Amino acid sequence: MGQTLERENQFVVDVLTTLRQEHFSPLGWWRFLGRSWEMSCRTAHDNPGLKRSWALVTVFMGVLAVAILLANFFFEGPGRTFYILPGLVFCVVWQQSDMFWHLGLNRSGQSGILLPTVGKANTLTWLRGLGASYLLARIIGGIGTPSELVLMVFLGGVATDILDGQVARLTKTQSKLGQIGDGEADFCLYLALSIILMQNNALPLWLGLAMLLRYCVPLVAALTSYFLFAQPVRFGSTIWGKYAGLAQCLYFLVLLAPPQFAPVVRVVNLPLLLVTLTLLFVAPLAQFVENVRESKG
Repeated sequence: MGQTLERENQFVVDVLTTLRQEHFSPLGWWRFLGRSWEMSCRTAHDNPGLKRSWALVTVFMGVLAVAILLANFFFEGPGRTFYILPGLVFCVVWQQSDMFWHLGLNRSGQSGILLPTVGKANTLTWLRGLGASYLLARIIGGIGTPSELVLMVFLGGVATDILDGQVARLTKTQSKLGQIGDGEADFCLYLALSIILMQNNALPLWLGLAMLLRYCVPLVAALTSYFLFAQPVRFGSTIWGKYAGLAQCLYFLVLLAPPQFAPVVRVVNLPLLLVTLTLLFVAPLAQFVENVRESKG
């Protein structure tokens, strides 16, 4: 098993090195994507149980997406649902394709052994991604989103964000796939929330962009390391990153609070904003220091 993992890692390094040597040309990208897809298909073929698990999760997400569209049709009518449909289909197909593409990363964080199923923890993470997909589909379709609906999706996202890590630890199914999925789901959810809050004039443009930098900066750094230097991408978090995430989450809850909580919102808004901005500045620095320390180690 260790030899298999080493061969896969070497394969990835070789592909990335070839892409870099071809100066990221269109032909280089085509070969890179083709060989990556070939590797994903081989992983699925060699592990039918894992492939079947992915298919079941995909069907589950598809059923939920249809249920969301039907609920939207009932509450908002066919016109709005029609505008939401293309964006939601695209996001769900992309999400499940991304899971298939990275099935080879569904390995135990302790032993490095490929896990036999996608697992409950990853399913919870992808549920958060589905909620983010719905909000993004509304943005793509040019449909406004009321704060009550945003709050409901956000609370669901918070619940799955808490549960997926707990379930992964209890079932000993922590994996790189889960780490990547968690980061992607969080990025998409907070991206959608920031855009909608800016559209609803609840969040200034500069502040929304500053909050998105918490996810964009590590993403750009990881992609740079991955594509330019063919180095493994580190997705580990720090205690400062967790504090920043908690503060940002609380600030969004304050912005989405129902009108009856307005007196409380006026009192905590500014102090919480200052704390959040401070932590959003400190967290990337702490992550950078941690990555430098790991690379030297």
